[in-house]
Amino acid sequence: MNACDKLLVNATTLDAQGNQLLDQAIAIQNGIIAWCGPQVQLPTLFTGVSPTEDCQGQLITPGLIDCHTHLVYAGNRSTEFQMKLAGVSYAEIAKAGGGILSTVYQTRAASEEELIQQSLPRILALRADGVTTVEIKSGYGLDLANELKMLRVARRLGELTGLRVRKTFLGAHAIAPEFKGNSQTYVDVLCQEMLPALSEEQLADAVDVFCESIAFSLKQTEQIFNAARELNLPVKCHAEQLSNLGASQLAAEFGALSCDHLEFLDAKGASAMAEANTVAVLLPGAYYFLREKQKPPVEVLRRAGVRMAVATDCNPGSSPTASLRLMMSMACHFFSLSVPETLLAVTSHAARALGLQNEVGSIAKGMKADLLWWSVSDSAALCYYFAYPLPHRMMIAGQWVSPKDTYQE
Repeated sequence: MNACDKLLVNATTLDAQGNQLLDQAIAIQNGIIAWCGPQVQLPTLFTGVSPTEDCQGQLITPGLIDCHTHLVYAGNRSTEFQMKLAGVSYAEIAKAGGGILSTVYQTRAASEEELIQQSLPRILALRADGVTTVEIKSGYGLDLANELKMLRVARRLGELTGLRVRKTFLGAHAIAPEFKGNSQTYVDVLCQEMLPALSEEQLADAVDVFCESIAFSLKQTEQIFNAARELNLPVKCHAEQLSNLGASQLAAEFGALSCDHLEFLDAKGASAMAEANTVAVLLPGAYYFLREKQKPPVEVLRRAGVRMAVATDCNPGSSPTASLRLMMSMACHFFSLSVPETLLAVTSHAARALGLQNEVGSIAKGMKADLLWWSVSDSAALCYYFAYPLPHRMMIAGQWVSPKDTYQE
């Protein structure tokens, strides 16, 4: 019996710092990386394997990971786009009844099948960019029935496309319209009724909260985090996007997988995140689309030693995009991330932001063989090109896949 069932040789890969390694080999057995390293050190038990594929010096990376999306929703908010162009702020639109609640009404009105049909093109676009793992948040239902609906759709999208889907419960995205002016009662319902039901259905892999002056307070966020902890669900946080409330420090106290946005993060918050191994998820699409002036403090995060991930934030109101590679280019241009930092931001660090660092996101022995074989040999090309269909082959769990293979009617 062969020690592996696939062998890639003469590959260019990346090290743990995101730098290129030449003349590498990767042995795969039963969907798991059995060995990887310099080709000259390939153990004899892996030689002579059929098939052996010569990568001809081209780049092999882990499958890309989009660790923050809201891609399940109905309708769009193009009217609000015109308002933003006229100078109306995101907060002003939300206070006037637009924003998240606009999408809530459209999503509630859509059937499960309609949501699948509207969301499927978005996840297929991510896959075409090289994404093999994607996080999908709920948060446009804001009641139990519709939050369940969204998370079932997220699960189904993974089944249809073959992608790994992590499902995050974001009932604390906005105050449900039925509870206008009574946010605390909504939080109580979320903690006492919605979270236990979602946990029983095993539809949530994590719990997220939008902690902000226009959303949920620190005290309410702590209440939700405590409820999640009782159910053994990890937490994440939309933190310091519009102001600095200290949400990042609170999230770090709960060992949060990630804090996301972070435009107004300070050094104290960054230090707390570093100590808790909480990943900073940067969202350049929202920064660009909202025409923000405040950038996330990348240098503060670097000095603190916080791992940085980059994601699309795919959503109808502040980042209507489904291209992670465009976000990679934006992260370099807008946030001054280096190419190695950006590559780690959409692979190993993004995996950690989903609690998957021991399964995907790097090329190492024992990791799942989710790989991309790019048509280039220089890793900088992945950030250099934007809105450009860079050809690649995709492997998920050790099997080369194609759109026909992974889209099942």
